[in-house]
Amino acid sequence: MRGRVDGGQKKHLVPSICVILLILGFLFIYFGGHRGHHTSTALDYGTKFSRSLGWGSNDGGDASKTDDSASGQEDGDENITPKSFPVCDDRHMELIPCLDRNLIYQTRLKLDLSLMEHYERHCPQPERRFNCLIPPPRGYKIPIKWPISRDKVWQANIPHTHLAHEKSDQNWMVVKGDKIHFPGGGTHFHYGADKYIASIANMLKFPNNVINNEGRLRTVLDVGCGVASFGGYLLSSNVLTMSLAPNDVHQNQIQFALERGIPAFLDVLGTRRLPYPSRSFELAHCSRCRIDWLQRDGILLLELDRLLRPGGFFVYSSPEAYAQDEEDLKIWREMSTLVDRMCWKIAAKQNQTVIWVKPLTNDCYMDRAPGTKPPLCRSDDDADVVWDVKMEACITPYSEQHHKNKGSGLAPWPARLTTPPPRLADLGYAAESFVKDMEVWQQRVNNYWNLLGPKVTPSTIRNVMDMKANMGSFAAALKDKDVWVMNVVPHDGPSTLKIIYDRGLIGTVHDWCESFSTYPRTYDLLHAWTLFSSIEKRGCSAEDLLLEMDRILRPTGFIIIRDSRAVIDLIIKYLPALHWKSLAVVDAQPNSSPEDGEVILVIQKKLWLVEENLKDLR
Repeated sequence: MRGRVDGGQKKHLVPSICVILLILGFLFIYFGGHRGHHTSTALDYGTKFSRSLGWGSNDGGDASKTDDSASGQEDGDENITPKSFPVCDDRHMELIPCLDRNLIYQTRLKLDLSLMEHYERHCPQPERRFNCLIPPPRGYKIPIKWPISRDKVWQANIPHTHLAHEKSDQNWMVVKGDKIHFPGGGTHFHYGADKYIASIANMLKFPNNVINNEGRLRTVLDVGCGVASFGGYLLSSNVLTMSLAPNDVHQNQIQFALERGIPAFLDVLGTRRLPYPSRSFELAHCSRCRIDWLQRDGILLLELDRLLRPGGFFVYSSPEAYAQDEEDLKIWREMSTLVDRMCWKIAAKQNQTVIWVKPLTNDCYMDRAPGTKPPLCRSDDDADVVWDVKMEACITPYSEQHHKNKGSGLAPWPARLTTPPPRLADLGYAAESFVKDMEVWQQRVNNYWNLLGPKVTPSTIRNVMDMKANMGSFAAALKDKDVWVMNVVPHDGPSTLKIIYDRGLIGTVHDWCESFSTYPRTYDLLHAWTLFSSIEKRGCSAEDLLLEMDRILRPTGFIIIRDSRAVIDLIIKYLPALHWKSLAVVDAQPNSSPEDGEVILVIQKKLWLVEENLKDLR
């Protein structure tokens, strides 16, 4: 009879199930004993270091009572020191915690995919953070040095070749043996970014067809940058580009850019403002970036408008600029109408590229008919507040001073780097304090390089991050080094990032209680000035910050921490667990008292591979 199981079958079934369960249990115990040391604890959550400092503890309990056996920690005289951190599973070797799609799936966030919300930052709660070291891929090698790295990198360091196949007809990248080569092509400029850049300069009638326009064009935003060849080739003209792309289907494009030594950042034009102040860039660029600029009343184009300086350019290379089919013509007509209402004018149009220019003053905005859309932004809307702020479909007018000056009033590069910018007055800073800040940081950087000593050659360091930049003087002091600096300004501090951009440098706003938007192993040098003391005041986890620094630092890379003696003494105890090595510990001001003076700790990250780490654990 259907659906019936007789008694004889049941008698045979039960012993069979028991045997299978015993075999599975044996296999679990056997393999767990060999691998448990690094994989069973790979997803440990929470922190211990913050409790040992007395930071971030809300329960008022005794930190010494915390069960820390999973991390192999021991009780010390005053605090708990880890013997080691577990190694994350190989699946997480490219983990970006706040851009982790698995987190979105696991937490079932309800996001609007049409607005690109799934490519925006969504950070794990403290109890879900990874408490492990991100391993390098198997066969990892010390990155090829700049400027050779612009054109080729080790394939083992980023073992992904799908872009080479997908974009094979566009010369993005080519696999040759153990290296990946970058011919300089792009979706729109198959024959090289250098020729394309020269054509843009020619269209704008810049002297000698040089894109920097005699130093007046310095900072560029490249939206949908691919592997950042456009920004990479602009560097030879002393033009600094923030190459921007989301962690989308072309997942590793920003990772390739940073491996090449080209400034780049993971972000998307979605629902929130990009983390840059108003009037930061002389030029924005979109080369077939696949963005719907007409959506939501032109809100994404208005975000570019917020970021462009007076008289800034938007270079748009796309089929809509030249195609004659009905759909493209319709888009072109609607886009032309939108930018006309935004007071943009066509500066040049040639073949497949159109260049619009933004007005120098507010006059055009004031002359528009009442009720014209997009409207001007509210007078109480601070265009420089950008951290986790929603975009609005409105035009950001110029300040009275910018309107009166008919421009940004900035000196051409390189004088721009050391000339006090007009927006210092917005922060109440005097020109004298700006100059003094430069002098102080020049002395400090000279001292840092003396401490690094023989460990550093002219090509050792390329990608640098100043984790708590003020006015950018640390980066300015590196002007004679062949490096670029990501200046990170605290989200809750003064809006000094606009000063940094006005100096011809680049950077972003960030909250160091969260993970940074970059791939693992992307920076050669991290500089942290009083950063740990700052997060102490906010009750954030110092251990999470140490693990985050390890995540984004390249093997054999350097960290310079300048902080209180108490902070430095505690961090030193964690160096073995992080596979870090102390190179120097000195008083920042030798004559200061031990309680008040800052101390400098110089660290180098060791190169360790998963295979070697497993041997050590056994």
